[in-house]
Amino acid sequence: MEAKKMNLPRGPENLCFDKDEFMKPDFDVDHFVSDCRKRVQLEELREDLELYYKLLKTAMVELINKDYADFVNLSTNLVGMDKALNQLSVPLGQLREEVMSLKSCVSEGIQAVDDRMTKQEDIRRKKVCVLRLIHVIQSVEKIEKILHSQGTKELSSLEGNSPLLTGQVLERIATEFNQLQFHAVQSKGTPLLDKVRPRIAGITAMLQQSLEGLLLEGLQTSNVDIIRHCLRTYATIDKTRDAEALVGQVLVKPYIDEVIVEQYVQSHPNGLQAMYNKLLEFVPHHCRLLREVTGGAISSEKADIVPGYDFLVNSVWPEIVHGLEEKLPSLFNPGNPDVFHEKYTTSMDFVRKFERQCGSQASVKRLRSHPSYHSFNNKWNLPVYFQIRFREIAGALEEALSDTLEEAPAGSSYCLLATHMVWMSLQKCWSDQMFLPLLAHRLWKLSLQILARYSVFIGEVSVRPISCENTKESKKFVPVGRKESSVSLNPGEDQGHGSSPESQPLLSISSTQLVCVAADLDKLQDQILDILEMIKPKLEMIGFKNVSCIAGALEDSKASLSACMPTLNNRIIQDLSESSFAYLKSALEVPRLYRRTNKEVPTKASPYVDSALKPFYRLQNEYKDILKQPMIHQWLESALSESTQKYYETVSDVLSSVKKMEESLKRLKQARRTAASNPVGTNGGMSDDNKIRLQLALDVEYFGEQIRKMGVETSSIQSFSALTELVLTAKDQATAEQS
Repeated sequence: MEAKKMNLPRGPENLCFDKDEFMKPDFDVDHFVSDCRKRVQLEELREDLELYYKLLKTAMVELINKDYADFVNLSTNLVGMDKALNQLSVPLGQLREEVMSLKSCVSEGIQAVDDRMTKQEDIRRKKVCVLRLIHVIQSVEKIEKILHSQGTKELSSLEGNSPLLTGQVLERIATEFNQLQFHAVQSKGTPLLDKVRPRIAGITAMLQQSLEGLLLEGLQTSNVDIIRHCLRTYATIDKTRDAEALVGQVLVKPYIDEVIVEQYVQSHPNGLQAMYNKLLEFVPHHCRLLREVTGGAISSEKADIVPGYDFLVNSVWPEIVHGLEEKLPSLFNPGNPDVFHEKYTTSMDFVRKFERQCGSQASVKRLRSHPSYHSFNNKWNLPVYFQIRFREIAGALEEALSDTLEEAPAGSSYCLLATHMVWMSLQKCWSDQMFLPLLAHRLWKLSLQILARYSVFIGEVSVRPISCENTKESKKFVPVGRKESSVSLNPGEDQGHGSSPESQPLLSISSTQLVCVAADLDKLQDQILDILEMIKPKLEMIGFKNVSCIAGALEDSKASLSACMPTLNNRIIQDLSESSFAYLKSALEVPRLYRRTNKEVPTKASPYVDSALKPFYRLQNEYKDILKQPMIHQWLESALSESTQKYYETVSDVLSSVKKMEESLKRLKQARRTAASNPVGTNGGMSDDNKIRLQLALDVEYFGEQIRKMGVETSSIQSFSALTELVLTAKDQATAEQS
């Protein structure tokens, strides 16, 4: 506060700093200097500080001179102050002693008051306990008085041999009994209560016996008033669960024992469904009055409703579950998966229909949280059922994914049995005959495993060596796995004949089967999206809405299958190219056909060209029903490009060899100085070398024409333009020499 009140003297206006900076509580010299250096030089800062220092010094001297008298008189005014202080110490000590004495008296008073309050509280508690015991005695006497007022019959009812009490009397007794129970619980442990307890037990037994008898009478006579009085009395004494248990034992259990008969269920075709229908008829036929009184029926009037009861949940359902578990244990046997699936779906349909009979959503929630509801659901051994189904599907699939590629059954959209079984397995997982909502996550995992297993299978098949097919086999486009010994070998059979693993040949695959594998793989990729449409209704059934997650997983599986396609394409293209070039390399034999044979001038292509084109015609004609045209076109282009490149190299070698031979003969003629123009005479005077050139030109021209007839542009075939240019040059040379 003093720092705020103190005013420093004003300095010149041209100072480089603010004088109030010195009075700030967080004043820092280093920060002050660094801040001023941003504006002025250090010499100027020093000069301003010296100037202001002189002003401060002058102001301080003026201040001392102004208050000089006060400074001088300061010590004079303090003379005698110690004596005054000593005089005050004595009365202050006396005052302290008086205050301490008063504090002690007040503390003693407070302690006395606390003691009396504690005694008073103890007396109050004892008084309350006595009052409760008085209420207990009064309630017992009042109930006994009510019973005595009913006469000799009512008195003898305590012994259990008299007619039942009326509903109104029971309500009066129940109201008083409720108060008796409350006070008895509060007075627990007192000796007097222990003496009265036998009388209370007798009243309890009489009341419970009378209530049970009255409720049964009301149910047997369909008397709504008696039922209402009885249930209201049960609610008054907080024994609603006893009433529900009584209804379950007396009303529900006999009906359940009569309906649930294992022999009937097993002997009739739809015995289980008929049994469940009879169980569903129990509620509308036998629980109508109870539901009207307790508000479980739509027609119940709210004014006459007795709340707190749910007979369907606490009486009917537990007895049904107990009856099914005890009298129909074969219901939950998962040994036969088809029968188990039928029983489970029928039972779950029965549960849903039973839930619809509940009067409200709250009642359905109570039913689903009931222990017997969980017990019924846990009885169904779904993991064992799934394991059996898993073995069925996985066993059949692994058998189909064998070393021998077998033909798919007639009517299948696939060529191979392996792919057919993959698709059938996926459909079976989500079929109505196998799918169960609680197993949706396991079936989804199994579906992904099936696709992954097929992807591995394709990867294994795609690296098998390609076997040689004879002419008859090459005309078939369907796989003949069991008929072709070259396709695969059964290791078990080989071991049976005593052959060692080293002597077993590698598994091979035919060209036809390789094409079928590619066709099936391409078709399966297209049908993967159909799996999503097949799964969607099942997922909606269980409330699963994240369909994008499922679609993403299927896309990953599709990508895994697509990754196998390039290897298959390369293998097929390589096989086509090698099959074609096996004939195209016959161009090497053309010189042998014309050297010193005196053959006519060629006018048509050699037969090897047609033979070289047969694999392509076969691919285009015989596989058009199982392959897409873009795929066929891609294979044709790639295979023709590879074979044409090799053909170009072969033709180039032949022409180079012919040219070298021709030059060699010319040098030989010049050495011998002969007059013959050609080494060997031919018809028309064309030399053998030119006939070779002309034959190759005709072969290449015919090769190009056949390629265009297949629908493939020669411009898209690598090296074909170079091959054409090569043979045209040779043809022009032959024509020029002939002319």
